[in-house]
Amino acid sequence: MSNQEVARIIAEIGEYLDMEGVPFKPRAYEKAAKAVGDLDKSVSEIYASGGLKALEQIPGIGASIAKKIEELIKTGHLKYHDELKKKVPVDLSGLRKIEGLGPKSIKKLYEELGVKTVADLERAAKAGRVAKLEHFGAKSEENIKKGLEFLKKATGRPLLGAVLPLARRIEERLRGQKEVEKVIIAGSLRRWKETIGDLDVLVVSKKPGPVMDFFVSMPEVVRVVAHGETKSAVKLESGLNVDLRVVPAESYGAALNYLTGSKDHNVALREMALAKGWKLNEYGLFKGKKQLAGRTEEELYAVLGMDYVEPEMRENTGEIELAKKHKLPKLIGYDDLQGDLQIQTDWTDGADTIESYAKAAIERGHKYIAITDHTKRLAMTGGLDEKKIRKQWVEIDRVQKKIGAKLKILKGTECDILKDGSLDLDDETLARLDVCGVAVHSHFDLPREEQTKRIIRAIKNPNVDILFHPTGRLIGKREPYDVDMDAIIKTAKETGTILEIDAFPDRLDLKDEHVKKCVVAGVKLSIDTDAHSIAHLDFLEYGIAQARRGWAEKSDIINTRLLEAFLKLLKK
Repeated sequence: MSNQEVARIIAEIGEYLDMEGVPFKPRAYEKAAKAVGDLDKSVSEIYASGGLKALEQIPGIGASIAKKIEELIKTGHLKYHDELKKKVPVDLSGLRKIEGLGPKSIKKLYEELGVKTVADLERAAKAGRVAKLEHFGAKSEENIKKGLEFLKKATGRPLLGAVLPLARRIEERLRGQKEVEKVIIAGSLRRWKETIGDLDVLVVSKKPGPVMDFFVSMPEVVRVVAHGETKSAVKLESGLNVDLRVVPAESYGAALNYLTGSKDHNVALREMALAKGWKLNEYGLFKGKKQLAGRTEEELYAVLGMDYVEPEMRENTGEIELAKKHKLPKLIGYDDLQGDLQIQTDWTDGADTIESYAKAAIERGHKYIAITDHTKRLAMTGGLDEKKIRKQWVEIDRVQKKIGAKLKILKGTECDILKDGSLDLDDETLARLDVCGVAVHSHFDLPREEQTKRIIRAIKNPNVDILFHPTGRLIGKREPYDVDMDAIIKTAKETGTILEIDAFPDRLDLKDEHVKKCVVAGVKLSIDTDAHSIAHLDFLEYGIAQARRGWAEKSDIINTRLLEAFLKLLKK
């Protein structure tokens, strides 16, 4: 059973318990589900190697939940989950995809209107029945309709963050086979696209037979689509399709380029080759029958008269022209960040303590982190008011004294932007922070002009350093709010406000086209994890990839700098 499926079932238990008003336990199940979902190793493999004790060593997994995971792995079912589902027999995972629908709302819709599925909900909303329910009303019904429309438009492609850990496990397994000389995952994953279609795996081997046999017999495989000498294809239990192709060493670079894409980029390269009287395909670059290049991608681009183009840039949006002129930007590297500037702790809706985060950040080589818990308007998270945030400062000072100079813990906030653009904490408090981040968490449906004015007012505050997740989107779940990003970028430039690239896999906000606009405008950016648990600290690579897709260089990102240089870029 895949990590995603185990996490889904564990999370649903928490949601069913929330429906019943059970205290504390829903949060424990939510935390456990996140822990399983964030694993970079199969939970089934963890259990196979160490049993219940190994499961209990996963942060956030206690003895009771470990036993439930064991039952899932052994039987494919969980009796406790089935019993809870019988009480409220709804498509919980489907209905939860509708933005704004929580467990208690879903239960009420079931009990009052008999809503079990997304289709049931759509019929009820179209008939105007949702608006008549207590605590719902016309506005809630309209929001549900918008959520339903967005769900229809969603691609259904899994998030990069959901696929990458599995892809790396497959890659590592294949690398361990003695017949494999090289292995790499190509396709949209290598270009770090926000969502992934299929996985394309490329291998160099002189003995492809045993490699193919191993590939089609992997534990996640539920169906073998094809099993050939140099090409095989399988479907995994997660629903993901994976193709494997084995090529000789002399074609590796050409095949990698072909399988990486994008299609538009590859078409442009083939047209360049044709203009020279050559032919480019997945086997190499040829002049007649003579192979001119193909062993490496670098060789391929060089023979075509270009600089090497990084995979994240290969979208045919100007990179080819720059490569021919030798004027490509030097993209930010995956090891260039010095710190993380958005972290939620157990003071609000995070899972871990300030001290735990500090130790984990030191292990990852960070030089600084910012603690940025939510503020009081977000009551559901236990948001901090002026009094509580001052208490948090005392705790930060205690931890700072304990860890010493290994890491600087910055006092920060993710302060709520209120409907009129004012802020959720007073200016006296904001002025005393090391880093002040602000964000929109409500009133997503304001008209474009009003939403834009709201955010502009907030970032004009001289205490505000960073605008967190600037467009508010949740990939596949919630549209970005309607806002004039050109006006936001212009104001950010005028005020010295930093715009964030939120690295959380379901946000990746700013998106690449907005990153590129910021780079052109000279607006500085930060890359932050928006961590709600220690495991999320590893999400920085997704934000770096997003920055690279927007052609950002190291100098464009403020937290590539050491502490003193970084602090000089803030407003205060």
